[in-house]
Order: sequence, then C-alpha cells, then structure tokens
Amino acid sequence: MTWKRVATALVLIPVVVGLVLFTSTAAVAVATAVITVLALWEYFALGEAIGHRAYRILTVSCSLLLIYVQWRVLRSFAYLSVSVSNVAVGLRPGPSPGFNRISAMYSMGSIFFVFVLGLTVFVLWTRRPLVEALPAAGISSSALLLVAFPLSFAVRLHGFPFDGPRLLLFALVITWAGDTVAYFVGRAMGKHPLAPRISPKKSWEGSVGSMVGSLIVAWAFGYWIRIPIGHLVAMAVIGNVAGQMGDLLESAYKRSAGVKDSGGLLPGHGGVLDRIDALILCIPVIWYYLVLVNPVTN
Repeated sequence: MTWKRVATALVLIPVVVGLVLFTSTAAVAVATAVITVLALWEYFALGEAIGHRAYRILTVSCSLLLIYVQWRVLRSFAYLSVSVSNVAVGLRPGPSPGFNRISAMYSMGSIFFVFVLGLTVFVLWTRRPLVEALPAAGISSSALLLVAFPLSFAVRLHGFPFDGPRLLLFALVITWAGDTVAYFVGRAMGKHPLAPRISPKKSWEGSVGSMVGSLIVAWAFGYWIRIPIGHLVAMAVIGNVAGQMGDLLESAYKRSAGVKDSGGLLPGHGGVLDRIDALILCIPVIWYYLVLVNPVTN
C-alpha cells in the first residue's frame, strides 16, 4: 500500500505544481472544476450509501457556477481597480449602475439563491417520492456547502494579487507535508488516539508530526515568498489545524456511510475526496488570513 501511495504522489505532484506555477488562473479554475465534480460524485455516493439521493445535476451545475464566479470576481476587481484609478485622475466617471448590476449577478450569493430556486423546482415538480424530499435537499445542500464552496477558493487564492500562485502552492505543500509526516509518524509511534470515534488510526503523535511538517514548509517558503516569516508560520499553523479538521470531517462522512474510502480513483490514497479533504478547509482559511490580516503590508 505504501509504494502505491508514493507512486501516485510522484505522478500527481509535478503535474499539480506545474499547473499552479506556470498556468493562468483560468486554467486553475478549470482544473478546480474537474476536481470538484469528481469529489462531488464521490460525496453523492456516500449519501446514496445511506439512502440519500442528491439532485446531482443541480448541485454540480451550481458548483461550477461558484467556481466561475470566483474567477469572474477576480476580473471584476481588476476592472474596478482600473476604474477607481481613472476616476482619481479624472479620466472617466465611476462605475456605472450597469456595472453594479453585473457585480450583483456574478456573486456567490446569487448562485446560492439559484440553488435554492432549483431545489424548490426539483422538490415540487419531480416524481420522486416525497419521503426523499428532505434527504435529497440535505445531501445536495451539504455537497455544495461542504465541498464545492470551500474548494472554489483555490481560484481566488491563485488570483491573489501578491504572489497568488506561490501562496496556493504554499497551501498545498503544507497540507502534503503535514499528511505525509502524520502518516509515517503515526505508523511508527502513534499510541494515543486523536479521535477514536471518528478515525481510530489517527493519533496525537501523528497530529503533532503533521504540524511540525507544515512549520518546516513555512520556514522553507520564507526564502521564496515576500511575506514575513511570522505570518507564514501563522498561516501554516491555522492551515494545518484546518486541514486536520477537514480530514477528520471527511472521515466522519465515511464512517456515517459505512465505507473505508470515498472512491478508488487514486491508488494508495482512495478517492479524490480522500486526497483533498484537508485542502477543503485549509485553502479558504489561508485566503481569509491574507485578506483580513493583510501580511503583505507588514
């Protein structure tokens, strides 16, 4: 099992690194969309294992729209920045009401509202038994909120105006390093269960090893990203904690469904959802840190 895990990583990591560092945010958005659809399909399968059939087409469609909106918002911010600069020097008036209407259309709130309208239509006008209405709405909504929505922040982080691609790679690498160190430390010396009710094999020793691995990555990235090392360490800490929580959350989903892995697409790792579970929370947490703390100016 270990050699399959390593072999899969050796194939995927260079591809992902090349995509993040050497392609546009639009390409990253397309890749995020593909990964999101695969992860959603596995999530739907977990729901069906307990008799909850999702409205798949509606959920996938709104998830893709979320990713598109994350990319579109970046373009809108760029346009707005130019508009504000031109207004400041008297070259043109401020953004028109039409621009404000477009901004309202291309918002995540609008996508969530479309999803609610879609749920309403599906519940009221499909031929599914009414006993399925609440479970179907629940699994569809949780798929959108717990998988697609947080994953869409990969697009926003890649498009961050200051070293966006490197920051997205930072989020990926602290997660990879944390997972790898936790795996080997846990196997070698894990004795104290971290969350025995959810994931009996995870240990406190592995959790501490995961944090150490992420902190080492933060130190290494300090030579590459123009952000003070203190902020990189802070992002590594909160990103690692969020990642471990995401990992446990997905373990809870699988235990609820009574399965070991979310899928079998990635040899040695299970499914796509198994591989990205930590990133689902890690990426948006780092993006919010960047926006709220603004370490670029410190």
